[in-house]
Amino acid sequence: MSDQPAVSTLTLRHRIPDDWAADPWAEVRPLVDGVDVLAEVHPEGRARSCRFWTGPAAGWPLAVTEEPRRTMITEPTCTAGCCGALYATMRREGGRVVWDSWENTGNSSAVPADLRFDAARYEAELARAAADRSWEEPVDTAARLLGRTLAESRWFERWGCVLTDVSPRREEPGLPEELREPEGVDVGFHRAGAAGERTDAYRYTLFVDRDRPVAEQVRRLAALVLADDPRRTAEPER
Repeated sequence: MSDQPAVSTLTLRHRIPDDWAADPWAEVRPLVDGVDVLAEVHPEGRARSCRFWTGPAAGWPLAVTEEPRRTMITEPTCTAGCCGALYATMRREGGRVVWDSWENTGNSSAVPADLRFDAARYEAELARAAADRSWEEPVDTAARLLGRTLAESRWFERWGCVLTDVSPRREEPGLPEELREPEGVDVGFHRAGAAGERTDAYRYTLFVDRDRPVAEQVRRLAALVLADDPRRTAEPER
């Protein structure tokens, strides 16, 4: 009879949050052997959103090395310092990935059991999830493609500004129809300044139409932003 620790399977699922005010992008939710064990111990927590799953693999939220790393697995919609978060220490041990030394800084001290995964399958799942676009709604695709277009254009730098955020904006459920804002894409930027200097901030509130192809709408939205000095065409934030 083997006394080797059980090896679990990690599955990452994108989930568009019900309360998306804190982060409108889908969270990348870790399931262990098909079970959302994190919801059992930190029900108010949400996993890091897909906007953190870009760039080199070493920077992804659940990336591991042989050097142990304390990682925030879920956090509340406010801040970890306010309502607590769920942490684990992650490391690679040969052909295994280990999550242990759990810490719950929320209202409960409950934590999952220590977990072990096959390293090759673990890393393949991280890569699959980072590339997954199947969960996207049209507004998500529009925001992602518009963000890439604006970043590659270096348009804001031309005007002495820094592009800070391109995010989907969803219709808020439960609001009366007269108070609802149509879904679309928010583009935020600010005037470049010295480190620590408070600078002027601006925002575009752009709208999308589900009845039109996404690629066509991205071209239309990009043309609106790239038509003139953005400091004149965007709304100042107060």
